[in-house]
Amino acid sequence: MVSPTEPAATSPAQPFVVRQYLRARAEVAPHARAIGFLAVPAAIWAVWASGPGWLTPAYLVLAVTGAALGVIDLHTQRLPNALVFPLTWATAALLVLAAFGTSAWTTLGRAALGGLAFFAVYQVLYWLTPRGGIGYGDVKLTLSLGAVLTWHSWTTLLVGVFAAHVLAGVVAIVLLIGRRAGWKTGIAFGPYMLLGTVVGLTWARLTG
Repeated sequence: MVSPTEPAATSPAQPFVVRQYLRARAEVAPHARAIGFLAVPAAIWAVWASGPGWLTPAYLVLAVTGAALGVIDLHTQRLPNALVFPLTWATAALLVLAAFGTSAWTTLGRAALGGLAFFAVYQVLYWLTPRGGIGYGDVKLTLSLGAVLTWHSWTTLLVGVFAAHVLAGVVAIVLLIGRRAGWKTGIAFGPYMLLGTVVGLTWARLTG
């Protein structure tokens, strides 16, 4: 959820891109095998769900980075800035590219509004819920997820958000019944946000 401090391997004297790469590598390295195992089917899904077409690059970046974020969050309950921030900027740039290729500038505007609306809702939830609920990494992740979902429609955004909360709720109930968690046990919510996005985008592909 909350990002770690900057890895010691980086130095202020290094170029920003190099420092960003080293931070991301430090986050991914301990979980590289699991991330690689998940990233392959995620990339295949991304190509299918996006058409393929002008949206494919954005979907691929979201799928592969999302695989890394999901694994890291499950193991550490963190969504590191070293991955979330590049995902946000890459998603924005690639959606602009998609709008340029398809002349879908109105769609791009809706995507931007969707990302901001999703962010605003989770920012409020972050302020209102006790610590251990929504982490600020979850809040930051909404910008990219919300933009991609709302590119298709506001309904797609609602489907993705609803699916995320249903999946998280079901897992929480199973853990409680199995006595693997208590009422105050925190769970990593990032993976469910990512899975909800997969559900929403798959729904858009099948109904579009």
